[in-house]
Amino acid sequence: MIYLKTKDEIEHIKESNQIIAEVLLHIKDFIKPGISTKEIDSEIESFILRKKAKPAFKGLYGFRASSCISINDEVVHGIPSKKRILKKGEIVGIDVGVELNNFFGDSAYTFEVDSVAIDVKKLLEITNESLYCGIEQCKAGNKIGDIGHAVQKHVESNKFNVVREMVGHGVGRKIHEDPQVPNYGKPNKGPELREGMVLAIEPMVNMGTHEVYIAEDKWTVKSKDGSLSAHFEHSVAITSNGPEILSQLNGV
Repeated sequence: MIYLKTKDEIEHIKESNQIIAEVLLHIKDFIKPGISTKEIDSEIESFILRKKAKPAFKGLYGFRASSCISINDEVVHGIPSKKRILKKGEIVGIDVGVELNNFFGDSAYTFEVDSVAIDVKKLLEITNESLYCGIEQCKAGNKIGDIGHAVQKHVESNKFNVVREMVGHGVGRKIHEDPQVPNYGKPNKGPELREGMVLAIEPMVNMGTHEVYIAEDKWTVKSKDGSLSAHFEHSVAITSNGPEILSQLNGV
């Protein structure tokens, strides 16, 4: 069931998302060769707790950490570990959820570790651009398919591929709500977008095939051919004035 939020509820959801925006901006200075993903996760958790909020992912479906940290060919849901040490030239996707006053936020960003190759930088640019292509379609009267089509068109026109198995979703009173928001599709298909909906738009884009598999840890989703993968996400409210990005600060 798709739940429409009041303006007051959207403000609460925005408060949760602003904490994520702040933590992603804060953690940017920690993304460097030699740091472990566990250290990054611990800093993220500490930051969220200092804001009197809760890390929404910790314990969710049995997940053990406060953030999902995915490196290189890991698409999403990477488990932070003391053994995973960042290296120069890698990319690392960090996905964070926050609960504040029983309202949730969800956002993700893929960072460069020091400097990356030109083709890798292109992957990040196109994935991030595709996110905003999708956001542009978040207007009352459009359909869910309009979002996915805009993302897919931009990604594929630049010779990359959208992951099909993982999708965006509604967010608000729960971290995952209806409707599902695929990053592919046909225009004017699917549920109609209405004022009061809040959607987590999150393109996951592979440099190679769109196919993925789940690793032995039963969490980490990886590209099937070992190609690099990028992930960007914003929580977006559909308002009478068009889309409002709830999880955005300057610099993120």
